[in-house]
Amino acid sequence: MPTNKSIGQVLSCSPSCIVVEIADLQTFEENKKDLQIGRYLKIAQGNDDFTIAVILNLNGKNATPEAGSANTPQWQFEIECQAIGALGADGKFRRGSVLLPVPTEPVYVADTGTLDALFQSGGLYNMPLGKLAMNEAVILHINGDRFFGKHIAIVGSTGSGKSCAVAKVLQDVVGINNGKNKNRGRQNNSHIVVFDIHAEYAAAFKLETQQDFTLNLLDVAKLKLPYWLMNSEELESMFIESNEDNSHNQVSQFKQAVILNKEKHNPGVKDITYDTPVYFSIEEVEHYIENMNLEVIGKKPGENLPKFANPPQLVPDRCVYFDKVHDFVPWSTGKEDRATTGPFNGEFDRFVSRLQTKLSDKRLNFLLHPQRDGKPYETKDFEEIMKQFLGYINKANITIVDLSGVPFEVLSITVSLISRLVFDFCFHYSKLQHEKGVLNDIPVMVVCEEAHNYVPARDDAAYRASRKSIERIAKEGRKYGLSLMVVSQRPSEVSETIFAQCNNFIALRLTNRHDQDYVRRLFPDNSSAITEILPNLTDGECIVVGDAILLPAVVHLELPNPEPQSQSVKVFGEWQADWRNVSFADVVRRWRKE
Repeated sequence: MPTNKSIGQVLSCSPSCIVVEIADLQTFEENKKDLQIGRYLKIAQGNDDFTIAVILNLNGKNATPEAGSANTPQWQFEIECQAIGALGADGKFRRGSVLLPVPTEPVYVADTGTLDALFQSGGLYNMPLGKLAMNEAVILHINGDRFFGKHIAIVGSTGSGKSCAVAKVLQDVVGINNGKNKNRGRQNNSHIVVFDIHAEYAAAFKLETQQDFTLNLLDVAKLKLPYWLMNSEELESMFIESNEDNSHNQVSQFKQAVILNKEKHNPGVKDITYDTPVYFSIEEVEHYIENMNLEVIGKKPGENLPKFANPPQLVPDRCVYFDKVHDFVPWSTGKEDRATTGPFNGEFDRFVSRLQTKLSDKRLNFLLHPQRDGKPYETKDFEEIMKQFLGYINKANITIVDLSGVPFEVLSITVSLISRLVFDFCFHYSKLQHEKGVLNDIPVMVVCEEAHNYVPARDDAAYRASRKSIERIAKEGRKYGLSLMVVSQRPSEVSETIFAQCNNFIALRLTNRHDQDYVRRLFPDNSSAITEILPNLTDGECIVVGDAILLPAVVHLELPNPEPQSQSVKVFGEWQADWRNVSFADVVRRWRKE
């Protein structure tokens, strides 16, 4: 439709709603395909500028002629729309319209030329994201720096194409297109860490050998995450039950044991604290706690120190408690062998049992017994440990941390520890760069897939560690070149602090009313109305809103190639096929990890 032909006029105008009147049926029919909800109108402002508005509602009024009259029914149409920006005389679109049109101003459909001005590449908008659902000939371009340099939220119900959307966005960044490596012969500087809770994303980044693309996959067998890198909160979350009556005593003695043991194994490191990331032996700390639980104090004149038996000897320095579990003299009130129980004697029975249980749990070997060439990782290996998370061991752009094999009880700690280490690396590297007068030149993105599983809105003690670490990235990471992509099928169950820090949103189909309302509140005021179509989006369609997008749009994302292993099983089709036999032996062997 030519832009110089008006389809109607402004009937009323307010900051939240512009009502446009189309006075006859013929004009409406001629432009019907351009007047669907979610499409755009161009409204004159009385000068050379135009207000761009998105259509929210359409209403038709039919004035029926009197009985016996030869007149045909008279139709009138009212379109409710919301102003989202202004198109200047220079052809450039600016978000946020200060000057709104007044009644009687002419209204036009947003033709292809207008859409090109709004969505086509140019200047800062240099990254193609997907095709406009309203006009697939037009590609939506976004500002790549504003998109990846700020936090992103990707939400959608199961089956809406959420995993494919994430994979496609990440493939575009690392250079994968239709199963090919666009960066063969060179490698870009992207660094992405994905927390993959269902082991589905590795398939999207495995290319044929000749494509020369490296995926850094860290599953529970390859992941090396020594416990001594944990900070105080993570250690206490791992080993201490906060609801026990004597938990404060457990914390005090555990803290003392850890600090003493760190000093023992790292004599060259000054000012060691509870949180200093240096090696200590958790087995020796367990010995220390068990000795404190058995401790007996000699009370003969001049003693008043812990006292070993066989042979009897006083213990002036409790550091010997690290060596093994000792035998103490028995408690006695006799004058010749007087001895009393230590301050924590018998108090740590459950604490010791918990430590021993954790240390003997083979599922936790990647945390409590990680080894390199048959030897435990020590302080000198810290650099190599950090390299594994950022892809610097095998020079990989994307690191997938496969959490599917991580025991549930340490899932939060695993996420917390890795995300905190990445944050601390970006923090210290940024400070080094600032000293040189430059910014961080190796920015990192952390992708939290199924984030509701480990950063929930509810303040459960089991998730406190991971929630705190991810929230810290959300609040402070951007300053240090660390951004966050939060992915969830239940956005209303994710920490509100995290979503509140997101500047860009990709919302696929959401069928749950509570989730729809939650997402609507997160969207900017001038784009919240577009969320009314959330339950009606088809697979792969999404609403894109944020600082990186010139204006809100409904976009169709292409399927990634290769795809993640997130496809739904075709249940009815499989049920109609002939009976299939299964090798239960293979299943059981894998189950047992044989």
